[in-house]
Amino acid sequence: MTAPSALLLTHGAGGDSSHRLLVALQEQLDLPVWRMDFPYRKQGRRFPDRAPKLIDALLAEVELASEELGVDPEAMAFGGRSMGGRICSMAMAQGMPASGLVALSYPLHPVGKPDRLRVEHFPDLRVPTLFVNGDRDPFGTPEEVAAHVAAIAAPVTVHWLAGEGHNPKPKCDPEIIAVVGQFLASL
Repeated sequence: MTAPSALLLTHGAGGDSSHRLLVALQEQLDLPVWRMDFPYRKQGRRFPDRAPKLIDALLAEVELASEELGVDPEAMAFGGRSMGGRICSMAMAQGMPASGLVALSYPLHPVGKPDRLRVEHFPDLRVPTLFVNGDRDPFGTPEEVAAHVAAIAAPVTVHWLAGEGHNPKPKCDPEIIAVVGQFLASL
């Protein structure tokens, strides 16, 4: 496998493509980065659509990004913050071609509900995957993440941000950018 030719990034449930970390990744990585907004954000709504609709929107955006960037989807990596990374992982598990997954602050389960895991698709993930999470993230502890990422049928890298929660502070951006860049270059 060769390093991806581009990276498509999605946002978290409460954010949009102008999130400072997504912009910083676009500005500082050594490959083209395409940032997308899900339709509910473009329509000015606060609450996300259900996963199937979000996956459909992602697949449509992949076609657009692939055409605009002149890159085959199989040569692209995908990911995003929280819900956005989760939606990318679900689309890949359903067969969306990709060279890698970058999951930033992956929401393993809702806050305070560790019994409602969001990992049923992990065994169907077959691309190298990077998780970058705060070690104090209420959406998944280091122990919970370790217990579930082993189900992914491809190499997995997990990077913990010391003392950070679900929304790492801006001071972590250089560390995150470096880790993402190293991961993508390693593919």
